[in-house]
Amino acid sequence: MNLANYINDLLYRYDCVIIPDFGGFVTNRIGATFNTSNQTFNAPAKQLTFNNHLKHNDGLLANYIASAEQISFEKAAAAISLSVINWQNKLQRGSIELNNLGTFSLNEEQKIVFTPTTEVNYLTSSFGLSSIATSAVKRHNTTVKPLHENNQKALPSFIKYAATAAILLTLGIAGYNGYQQNKQKETFAKQEKILEKKLQSATFVIQNPLPTLQLNVSKKNAKPFHVVAGAFQYPENAAKKIQQLKKQGFNAKIIGVNKWGLTQVCFDSFAEKNDAINSLNKIKRTVSEDAWLLVKNIK
Repeated sequence: MNLANYINDLLYRYDCVIIPDFGGFVTNRIGATFNTSNQTFNAPAKQLTFNNHLKHNDGLLANYIASAEQISFEKAAAAISLSVINWQNKLQRGSIELNNLGTFSLNEEQKIVFTPTTEVNYLTSSFGLSSIATSAVKRHNTTVKPLHENNQKALPSFIKYAATAAILLTLGIAGYNGYQQNKQKETFAKQEKILEKKLQSATFVIQNPLPTLQLNVSKKNAKPFHVVAGAFQYPENAAKKIQQLKKQGFNAKIIGVNKWGLTQVCFDSFAEKNDAINSLNKIKRTVSEDAWLLVKNIK
């Protein structure tokens, strides 16, 4: 079993994928960027990082493997454990490379160092978008040297005419340069508009796609990051759990029904991912080790 393939699949849908007893992959969205060294526009992307403190099994990876391979949850969890043991053994001898994820190695303090790959963009809205190179805008500076007014009355007539012609010629050159600069600015603006249209109208196709995922546009004050307390077969048990958590001071609520028909209850919801992860770590230490992070927009 190639565990990296399943991790790749989940990173397109979730911002955090945990490998039990090893660590978690976390993605952060970054906007479109412009590289001044090579005059290139890069599409928005998800920046991949690794947190070796996220080791508790949240069930996400095992559930996905069990569904994809048509095996039990226990067998999927056992397969993950075997892969982790294999990775840890290889790290003792050198570095390991995971397909489309990056490279792991150990530093002098025997801590894991992760170098992510830059070839994969996990932001689905940017599929089909490639980097766009533009030509640099060259600006010409033309300086008009002033004529000295000393002894102007003593200058012969032909020198005055020559000076006048020189001024007119210089002004003509400056005007032409200004025209060229305006044309270059227009070209640059058109290139930016082309990029913007590509970012807005890009489409993509995934081979062997995951089940359809509805993406809702985030509204102001939306809180898509949820620290999940549990999932219940009977709604009345979910209601009891909410009352229990509210007595403990949590802003608990129902966040919907998952694909297995279970009613999900969360401790709290957050607008920022870092706040959600901090709350998750605290809850794991003090309340429930089974808590996990779900990214989902709720109407």
